[in-house]
Amino acid sequence: MPLQKLQFQPGINRESTSYSNEGGWYDCDKVRFRMGYPEKIGGWTKIGNNSFLGSCRALHSWRTIALDNYLGLGTSDKYYIESGQGYYDITPIRLNAPPNENIEVTPSGVAASGGVGDITANTDIGIITDPPSGTGQVGQVSVNTDGADVMVVVPASDSLSATGLVGSVTIGGNLDTSVTLTGVEASAGVTAPATVSVSEGVPIITFAAVDGSSTITVTHSEHGAVTGDFVTFTNVESLGGNITADILNQEYKIDEVLTGGTYQITAREVNSVADITVDGVYTPVAVTANSSDTGGDGGDYTVGDYQINVGLNTSVFGNGWGAGTWSRGAWDSAASIDVLTDTLRLWSHDNFGEDLLININNGNIYYWDASAVNPLETRATAISDLTGSIDAPIVANKVIVSDVDRHVIAFGANPLGSTTQDPLLIRFSDQENVLDWRPTTTNTAGDLLVGSGSRIVTAVETRQQIIVFTDVSVHTMQYLGPPFTFGINMISENVTIASPNSAISIEDNVYWMGKNEFYVYTGAVQKLPCTVRDYVFSDYNEDQAEKIFAGSNTAFSEVWWFYPSADSDTVDRYVVFNYQQNIWYYGTLDRGAWIDRGVQDYPIAAGVDGYLYYQENGFDDGSTSPSTAITAHIESSQFDLGDGNNFSFVSRIIPDITFRSSSVNNPSVVFTMKARNFPGGDYLQDDDSTVTKTSSVPVEQFTNQAYVRLRGRSMALRVESTETGVAWRLGSPRMDVRQDGRR
Repeated sequence: MPLQKLQFQPGINRESTSYSNEGGWYDCDKVRFRMGYPEKIGGWTKIGNNSFLGSCRALHSWRTIALDNYLGLGTSDKYYIESGQGYYDITPIRLNAPPNENIEVTPSGVAASGGVGDITANTDIGIITDPPSGTGQVGQVSVNTDGADVMVVVPASDSLSATGLVGSVTIGGNLDTSVTLTGVEASAGVTAPATVSVSEGVPIITFAAVDGSSTITVTHSEHGAVTGDFVTFTNVESLGGNITADILNQEYKIDEVLTGGTYQITAREVNSVADITVDGVYTPVAVTANSSDTGGDGGDYTVGDYQINVGLNTSVFGNGWGAGTWSRGAWDSAASIDVLTDTLRLWSHDNFGEDLLININNGNIYYWDASAVNPLETRATAISDLTGSIDAPIVANKVIVSDVDRHVIAFGANPLGSTTQDPLLIRFSDQENVLDWRPTTTNTAGDLLVGSGSRIVTAVETRQQIIVFTDVSVHTMQYLGPPFTFGINMISENVTIASPNSAISIEDNVYWMGKNEFYVYTGAVQKLPCTVRDYVFSDYNEDQAEKIFAGSNTAFSEVWWFYPSADSDTVDRYVVFNYQQNIWYYGTLDRGAWIDRGVQDYPIAAGVDGYLYYQENGFDDGSTSPSTAITAHIESSQFDLGDGNNFSFVSRIIPDITFRSSSVNNPSVVFTMKARNFPGGDYLQDDDSTVTKTSSVPVEQFTNQAYVRLRGRSMALRVESTETGVAWRLGSPRMDVRQDGRR
């Protein structure tokens, strides 16, 4: 019988059974199609040996005017700038907690007209410097601080020595909400003591150690931290023993929050956090306190810089008992879902010139100045805190800089004059001005309100417009110019989107993954016919849908969506739409974020291990050292002879495959033929043969033919590679098959 050519339709089809999809491919992993033929995807190599903390969910690359290549990456713990394979922490500071600065307290209506006694230095209070004496001087001064150490300073000045109103009293230290002045005699009907309000008071930070333990308990009233937050201490004094000033004066990760005023850290050897980030994990070397440390508290002048609260790397829903994450708050505290700390940490970012705008989903917007002195040592700052800022938003769920007209646009922002987020409000700054957000007759700042849905999920910029997604509709936002600046129109209703990062713009089209559907906008919203739709949506973790993200791989005309499978809380699978060939395929891969080539020569992806990777680089898995093989395979649907009326017998396969570009001398793949008697039955027989490349000069040569012995009503072909350095592309193999009876 003549040889039968095995040629299959490109793409994977899982919308029908394997038997009914005769002539097509049914399963694959780490395989793509080029010109209709399957080939193994490229490998990946690690970008340097440094790693980052947290789960990375956002990447953004750009080049500055000075030609510095920067890559911004937002993780569940921090925001970094990658430069030269190093990770520089620019995470904004949420709270700067210094010791109390000097505070001016002026008692009103207190007059001194005669001798009012001598100054008394109370050691429980602190020190009184330059004590005045004589007629007309202020008498004893005490401060109500619940026993805390303070310093009271009464400057020697003309205003204090003169008869009449008492001058200003400067007080420093740990203060409550009031200061009481006693012993001041009044001649104008004012009865001592006189009480005045304190305009400012930040509690001091103290430390407590236990002999034989590396755990340090930190006391700081209203610290606002959550477990896992990062804080940097300065100006701390030694506790007296092993816990020296150098050990305390560095950055720490908070191990556990005990109460609203206390938390615990682990004393560690002196190192930067970058140096103790190993494979994406904070790995300090603990220092144990001794008995000499138990009496110290770190002194009165500690400064604490608290970074913005860390977010979650797993979505949590609901409230009440069981809501939130274990040990997230203090014991016996209310269980609830906080927008910033108890939801999945997602970021958006964009360039304003060469500078960077950063936004936490449902959080503040921050600005990083790439042209600052030592920019990689400078943290991002909230735009509302920048000098000259006018009514900037303090909350949004997406930030975009419009390339056409240079407005900064905040989606889901707080209204002007309010701190409460409006999830359907769009605000935009004055043109070419990141600071001015107050609409006036002389600028182009303003806002728009989306009229459909309950919240803006995300927005994607194309060449001509911005596509805005709510939870139930899609809108286009276009620049109109003065006086309206922008206009918005709804283009589709009853359309879903899976997550804020599941939409991407490619060649002025927008592709996104919805709930149980894929969509494309090409001037109108359309559903994308998908031959693997049921396969994807019947096996993914909907509770972790916010982790879904889209990436482009334009070198191969591909849109990739990464998603978590049903049994996984982390992203472990991908599905690909090839928009040039209009086909689908899928596979398994652990990734947290993806950015296409552009500034860099290769696409870059964030692994779940705390490393970045160049994708489509080499042929192997570069997450290990040495690199390991990528197991790639593709398997056909069943095919038969004569509609399955007769059994077939296969005796040999003539392979058609190319190994060009492989980096090993003898690359190989395994051809496996499988036989089945009934569509619903198991494969009863299989026989495989290894096809090996032997020479590439002057022409590529490989195994001429592979002999097998296989009998069944239907057959399937599987091609698989499991060795390092192998690249392959399948052609149209043949098989030697003959009819072999009906039973």
